[in-house]
This record gives sequence, structure tokens and C-alpha cells, in this order.
Amino acid sequence: MSADLTAPIFTNEDAAWAHFEAIRWPDGRVCPHCGTVDQSTKSTGKTTRRGLYNCGVKQCRKPFTATMGTVYEKSHIPMHKWLLATHLMAASKKGMSAHQLYRMLGFGSYRTAWFMLHRIREAMKPAPGPKMGGSGPVEVDETFIGHDPHNPPKPGVQTSIANMNRVLSLVDRGSGEARSFVVKDLRLATIAPIIDANIRRDAWLISDEASRYVNIGWNFAGHGVVSHGKGEYAIGMTHTNTVEGFYSIFKRGMKGVYQHCGSRHLHRYVVEFDFRYSNRVALGVDDKARAAKIVAGATGRRLTYRQPHGQSLAA
Repeated sequence: MSADLTAPIFTNEDAAWAHFEAIRWPDGRVCPHCGTVDQSTKSTGKTTRRGLYNCGVKQCRKPFTATMGTVYEKSHIPMHKWLLATHLMAASKKGMSAHQLYRMLGFGSYRTAWFMLHRIREAMKPAPGPKMGGSGPVEVDETFIGHDPHNPPKPGVQTSIANMNRVLSLVDRGSGEARSFVVKDLRLATIAPIIDANIRRDAWLISDEASRYVNIGWNFAGHGVVSHGKGEYAIGMTHTNTVEGFYSIFKRGMKGVYQHCGSRHLHRYVVEFDFRYSNRVALGVDDKARAAKIVAGATGRRLTYRQPHGQSLAA
């Protein structure tokens, strides 16, 4: 179910703050300084900033807002615009460019929209969870995107996959979850620790015929292999179609929406596509629920830099 973009939380600042506080404090208002629950009072006065509370504990008495300790802390952007941007990001299957958000929300500068989206991506980062493979096989594959600044093509030589950024992805067919990692190379020494840290040893691993996967497959309960070089794409349940379907969404978004993502921030975009894929409608998560998950994930995370610092402005 999609949210009504004319809903009060997207147009009215009081409604937006009430919505945010309800997600931020589902079990009662918590003082971030001393941790006391429901022992604070709302500050009043013409000059008092919105959402300000004062802790009622004698030893504390410190002021705080719901944004303290979240990606929204110290932001001057109205809360209703934060919620609208979060919903648009959650509901856009292939992503939302900073230029598009800049135009839609009427910001004073493109840089504001760019940094805002990176804060939202920070809130999308998953919390540590159990290893994959508890309820189904796990597919592993890699893709190449953008340009690797550490390995540029030689003058006059066409760009090849050797000059591109590498992304390793794991997709759990059972849970529907995707986990992706930007890696410096695809050597066994690089990918083995990632696979070992994220997939259960009693899981069934499925990959293509690349030797790097063959050399690690023996660590698991089973290893299904399809040889694309021999024209094999599915042998019964042994296939990598699921992870390749994930990559089709990822690449259309990166090429069609973000276009010129710099290597420095590629890991943030990877998190974004992982989040939407792992929280999609097919898994029972609609746009509203997905946006609420992002808002809830904003707690305990901060981005402290203020300017893009030389990255591509075409993202």
C-alpha cells in the first residue's frame, strides 16, 4: 500500500513530528542523556524549537529532541520534508536522484538533497542479523559497475571489467534477503571471509562455474554449480536467476537514475538496493512499512560530514 502524498505527515510539521516521535519512542519518551523513560516535559515558549523536551530527573535536567542520536540530528530541514523524502526513496524501486528530490521538494541547493539522501541510505543499513541459508539455498554472484579509480584504463584502450568496480552479492532464496559488498577484487582471499561470515555452513550454496566459488563450495552442506560457459542457466533448482534478477534492478537504477556514482560512495548505493529488495512487497512489506523501517533505522547513526567534497554531482 502506498501512502497518500497529501497526508498530514507530509504537509504539516506538527503531524510529522508526532509521527516521527511515535516511531522513535514506541515504548515511551526516552531521555538520550540518562535513559529515563517518560520522565520529561515538553518545553514551551515562542522561541522554543519544535519537539524540545526537558528531562525531569533531578540529576539530569538536560534538554533533548527525538532527533538526537539519529541521522536527522542538527538538520534544519523540516520534518515533514524528511518524511516525504524517506517515503519517495522507499517507494522508488530504482532509486531517487538528488536532482529529482531537489526539484520535487524545492530545496535551496542540490547539495542539500544529495546529503539528505545519503543520510536516508545510512538509516537503511541493516542491523547485524543471523547468517543466511537457514530456510533455503543462497545464491552468490558478482557484477561490475562504474569505474575503478585505482585501476583506470590506459589511454586509447576501451574500458573493460578489469577497470570497473566490483560488487559481490548474496541472495537467500528462503528469506528473500540480499546482502551486497563492494570488493577490491574477486580473489578467493577477498571473497571467502565475506561468504563465511554471512552464510551458514549447513546451507546450500549456488554459484556459476568460477573457480573462486568452486574452491569455497566444499565448506557448505552442498554446492550447486551452473556453467554459463556451457550454456547452462538452470538445472532443476540449481540456478543463479534470483541474484541475477536482483542485479537487473540494481543496474537499471545505477545506470538510469544515478548514472555517475563515484566509487567513494558506491557502498551506500549498494545498501539502498539491498534494503528495498529485502523489504519488498513480495515479502509483505509495502511502501508505508518500508518507509517506517527507514525512520526506525535512523536511530544510533550519524553522518558528520557536511559537503559532498568533490564527488560527482551527477548522482
